[in-house]
Amino acid sequence: MKMLIVNWLALAVAASAAGLEFASTHNEVNAPMDVASVTSDFHFTNKTNGPVSIAKADPSCSCLQVQISGGKLKYAPGESGVIRVTFEMGNFSGTVDKDLAVFLENDPPEKPSIFLTLQVHIPSLITLEPKTLRWDLDGKPEPKSIQILISEGQTIHVTGVKSTAEAVTYQLKTVEAGRKYELIVTPVLMNAPSIGVIRIETDSKIPRYQVQQAFTQIVKPAPVP
Repeated sequence: MKMLIVNWLALAVAASAAGLEFASTHNEVNAPMDVASVTSDFHFTNKTNGPVSIAKADPSCSCLQVQISGGKLKYAPGESGVIRVTFEMGNFSGTVDKDLAVFLENDPPEKPSIFLTLQVHIPSLITLEPKTLRWDLDGKPEPKSIQILISEGQTIHVTGVKSTAEAVTYQLKTVEAGRKYELIVTPVLMNAPSIGVIRIETDSKIPRYQVQQAFTQIVKPAPVP
């Protein structure tokens, strides 16, 4: 599927990386709702009078897969290539920025020649507000709520809720079927720190929206300054 890619450097002002000139170091992608990954290409050219070799392209996240012109790493003067970045969207939503460090031959380990940034806009069909509930250790076991909101124009039903946290109980309320739900979470054990995951299952036809995750934490209160 063709992605809509918008370069911040709209006038194609090139960015130079010690001999490699990139058409853009920042690519922006608008992801369709029904895909699991998106791909963007960073084009470059060797503008020097000698060969330039890429040592490696190091992604900042395991969600990024990188290919460099089919494995070609050495470029003669005037030769061009492409660094192709594939972003696996997983449970990400909203606007996500991921960086890629490009090391040329003889770059020190701590200083790549250039950073590339892929910015992905991911539609949020389901929003959890908030996504994490926190209580102070040994505090009051007051119930707190997570609002489960379905994007305008969509109908998605919550079909089940599961939790890994034994320290809390939960109750799902339907505010508007297919559009809005309220998950009421109440602690039952407040005498020990705990972290839990709540899996919210839906009937979305898009696989990546079929399970949403929320989190519970019972933690020591922050010290008063």
